[in-house]
Amino acid sequence: MDISVIVPLYNEAESLPELYAWIQRVMNENKFTYEVIFVNDGSTDNSWKVIQDLKAKSANVRAIRFRRNYGKSPALFCGFERAEGEVVITMDADLQDSPDEIPELYRMVMEDGYDLVSGWKQKRYDNTFTKNIPSKIYNATARKVTGLKLHDMNCGLKAYRKEVIKNIEVYGEMHRYIPYLAKNAGYTNIGEKVVIHRKRQYGVSKFGLERFVNGYLDLFSLYFLDKFGKQPMHFFGLWGSVMFLIGFVAVVAVGAMKLIALSKGVPAPLVTDTPYFYIALTMMLLGTQMFLSGFVGELVSRSNAERNKYHIAEEI
Repeated sequence: MDISVIVPLYNEAESLPELYAWIQRVMNENKFTYEVIFVNDGSTDNSWKVIQDLKAKSANVRAIRFRRNYGKSPALFCGFERAEGEVVITMDADLQDSPDEIPELYRMVMEDGYDLVSGWKQKRYDNTFTKNIPSKIYNATARKVTGLKLHDMNCGLKAYRKEVIKNIEVYGEMHRYIPYLAKNAGYTNIGEKVVIHRKRQYGVSKFGLERFVNGYLDLFSLYFLDKFGKQPMHFFGLWGSVMFLIGFVAVVAVGAMKLIALSKGVPAPLVTDTPYFYIALTMMLLGTQMFLSGFVGELVSRSNAERNKYHIAEEI
């Protein structure tokens, strides 16, 4: 099979027939063999009924329905597990992504050799203050942290080599960082394509401003896991030891100052009367806690069944 198109959706019943007809036309014009996997993320409208009707009319339709709304990442994960095409395309169900982009995305993966191609909505039709400006700030931060020179990392329209989606795990709200997950798994040939962004025709956006806060937290979680996921002691142990040593040296210094003053017969305040004593004590306690956190992290990592799991690219 040439292409699997994965469409996660939540309350998009109005757009589904038009979207599938558009995908079907593009696939037939280019003589692709294909499947379209709709992942109904707990919709409360009649999206599932619409999908059932599409399935009854076309053998190319596959569908998954969640019991409740779990989010886009679990929807993509389930779609990735079931995809059979050599190239996997993901797109949103709101008709803001154009299926006409599929042939070129397929060509870039199959002929140009990209592992992943991310769409770039260079000209957007979203609200400038609630989406455009925050999106630019978010993407600038993501480029700096991940090292990937992508202008629109969270674009829903992406193309993947089949091997990529079978070797990454999308969880929580990590769908925003699939290119970074792919890079961390060893798939570094990641490209970008300017794609058409269309105005939403039906319904409303399902994502609020909280996605930017969550996005930053997820970004730094992934960065930490990439750097120290298998060696947590290298982070917690190092900085815990540094903090403990600074605190210990400070305590010794406070005590030494007290003894020097006493040896010279100079009245000196109690050690516990100086704030430096409590600051030093706090540093020692925090350092000890960080060191123990790293130790516990190492025990958890050692018991992880995937501790020595590596993605082998080829074996002769």
